[in-house]
Amino acid sequence: MNKFKDDFIFGTATASYQIEGGASDGGRMPSIWDTFSKKEENVFMGHTGDIACDHYHRSKEDVKILDEIGVDSYRFSISWSRIFPYKDKFNPEGIKFYKNLIKELKDKKITPAVTLYHWDLPQWAQDLGGWENRECIYWFKDYCTKVFKEFGQDVSMWITHNEPFCASILGNYLGIHAPGNKDLKKALIVAHHLLVSHGIVVREFRKFKLENSSIGITLNLSPTYAVSNKQEDVMAAKISDGYTNRWFLDPLLKGHYPKDMVDLYEKEVGVLDFIVDGDLNIIATDMDFLGINYYTRSIVQYDEHSQLKFGGVDGEKEKTAMGWENSPESMRDLLTRIKEEYTKLPLYITENGAAYDDVVTEDNKVHDIDRINFIKAHIQVMQEFIKEGGNLKGYYLWSFMDNFEWAYGYSKRFGMVYVNYNTQERIMKDSAIWYKNFIKVRSLEVD
Repeated sequence: MNKFKDDFIFGTATASYQIEGGASDGGRMPSIWDTFSKKEENVFMGHTGDIACDHYHRSKEDVKILDEIGVDSYRFSISWSRIFPYKDKFNPEGIKFYKNLIKELKDKKITPAVTLYHWDLPQWAQDLGGWENRECIYWFKDYCTKVFKEFGQDVSMWITHNEPFCASILGNYLGIHAPGNKDLKKALIVAHHLLVSHGIVVREFRKFKLENSSIGITLNLSPTYAVSNKQEDVMAAKISDGYTNRWFLDPLLKGHYPKDMVDLYEKEVGVLDFIVDGDLNIIATDMDFLGINYYTRSIVQYDEHSQLKFGGVDGEKEKTAMGWENSPESMRDLLTRIKEEYTKLPLYITENGAAYDDVVTEDNKVHDIDRINFIKAHIQVMQEFIKEGGNLKGYYLWSFMDNFEWAYGYSKRFGMVYVNYNTQERIMKDSAIWYKNFIKVRSLEVD
């Protein structure tokens, strides 16, 4: 029987703005997502995270469900604007919420994994220029330092940033995430400052000498394939890979930005003069692991009308409710590439999952067999990668429960726990029950 080792972590994940609600409770002030979601037409049906899953008031109940599922670890993010609702103004009540959550988790023997930044920049910081302002790096450092001081001893895994690609490119170039800018140069400045802040925070973390505590970053990576062997499509796929993957992997793990992309970006936006001497050295500061969020692959063709000369193509595999292809074998390509081209660091799949159009039956059940099959296929790939010597140490299913899916509002359900947004009732879907049984035996040969 193929079993995962006992020290392999099976967990699940969420993010603060997506589940907490309590938008103005406990001294919290708005983040850029509060502002963005309240502007007309930014989010499906005008949905906001004001209430979300009301986790702020229901965290005890939610930890009980996590305990029932039997996860080894729970990955959640901290709302920066709960901790510092105003510049330089610390809010003890914000810290208290997370301290209580961590205590609940530890009482149930669930390891807390903390993401320090999952896109919800305090609005006060955005008003002062946000991540475009180099000072934001130091505001972030101050916030992280305070969090390390307050509960560093109780957290064994820290993630500086979740998906800097989304925070920079989706938020500042494509404009579909907060703060909603559409400017390539702004996006590149934001991406650079996010990466520098990662390195600075890793260095700060080391000063605390926390035993049995590790720190890394999470990137969303998407293996990229050319739609044909035509030279222009192959070139387009290389650019797309540079845009999504290499622009973040290379500085973190090789100490430089990819030259082909620097040349391309400088043609579009002028000299990248926001890269200061010493920055790349800071970005490449040694970390303890790399987190990877994997959902789907990317198929690309040449597109003369696009600024960067590439466009996405629909693949032929079965798709999730997001319109994303279910392509587990591409995750294998990705993991193998990371191992061979980039790093021997421990790897974690910090997010992987699928949205489907879940329906509650008359007897209050959710039969989400498609999600179970999706998870199984991806776990199988991980098992094969480990057999081939891959240094993969854990898997976090996205998501613990249905939640605010950013620009899609509440229209997409990724959870293994169903949330009725009218009553806040939680229902364990079949996938949660499957995951519970799987974690017990740590093998796909589970009923």
